[in-house]
Amino acid sequence: MPIPLPYVPDPDRYDGRMPYRHVGNSGLQLPIISLGVWQNFGNDTPFERQEQILRRAFDLGITHFDLANNYGPPSGTAEENFGRHLRRSFAGLRHQLVISTKAGYDMWPGPYGQGGSRKYLLDSLDESLARMGLDHVDIFYSHRFDPDTPMEETMGALDYAVRSGRARYIGISSYSAPRTREALAILRSLGTPCLIHQPSYSLFNRWIEQPYQREGATAPGERLIDVLADEHLGCIAFSPMAQGLLTDKYLNGIPAGSRAALRPSWRDSMLTPANLERIRGLGRIAEQRGQTLAQMAVAWVLRQPVVTSALVGASSVAQLENTVGALEHLDFTPAELASIDELAQEGDVNIWPSSYM
Repeated sequence: MPIPLPYVPDPDRYDGRMPYRHVGNSGLQLPIISLGVWQNFGNDTPFERQEQILRRAFDLGITHFDLANNYGPPSGTAEENFGRHLRRSFAGLRHQLVISTKAGYDMWPGPYGQGGSRKYLLDSLDESLARMGLDHVDIFYSHRFDPDTPMEETMGALDYAVRSGRARYIGISSYSAPRTREALAILRSLGTPCLIHQPSYSLFNRWIEQPYQREGATAPGERLIDVLADEHLGCIAFSPMAQGLLTDKYLNGIPAGSRAALRPSWRDSMLTPANLERIRGLGRIAEQRGQTLAQMAVAWVLRQPVVTSALVGASSVAQLENTVGALEHLDFTPAELASIDELAQEGDVNIWPSSYM
């Protein structure tokens, strides 16, 4: 059944239920839970279901929607659909939204359709704006470090995106600690500071807490989490539920229609007996806290002072509401954290390691 128009947002959406945090030392604030328009917003998901999720998110105080040029499927359709949602549901509300997009991964054939070149990044941004029907995004990210492009060129393209009015702020995603330092120094010299870093981070993917180990180095380097704190950089953690692994849906195998059964971002090595045993143990801790495992996973990511927001996905309104329920219990006791640490080990869920060079 079509959703009725016009959409009237909940007048109590800013009543304090959704906390907001400043992004680093900037004046911009993000809700501590943001919605990723990655999966479930391409042409494989009914438009009406997408609309229900986006409207409910805004009613819950979620004002930040995160996209990328290649989100779909197929690539580009998440931005196209989101543009339709902006016109149908959020006309007149653009100033109340933070919209971000990225470029870096494969987008179109040939040598100019991926990477970190000035041509690709700016051409991609122009296409993203056209798909969404916008004249600017609030945050434009370099989606990953490109070892084949000089860092000065990539950061120069981000700087130009702001100076040309195409973006309000810029960010980086999945950059290692040393590459983050390098990027920030270049951007600082250009006069356009980096606002935010978007790394993957979860109970089963704790790479930002680990010292960076460059190949051939005799001593470990910095931890990304320390660089973020030292540089006063905002941080939005994506995949806090480890591709859906940190829920109860996989305890009895892979259900039909799940992300594991349908999505290319899933690896069978994620669903090991060791991971399942740790999931069950974490589930028991969550139950003792009065939370679902997914809620605890989000709360655990948000315990870090450097984390501005947790970036979550949703395939239904019910799933979104369950995730936002994490706000009801964000604090952890030292005993809970100690018990969680025994189980929160690397689970081979990091599908982006080649970016951390």
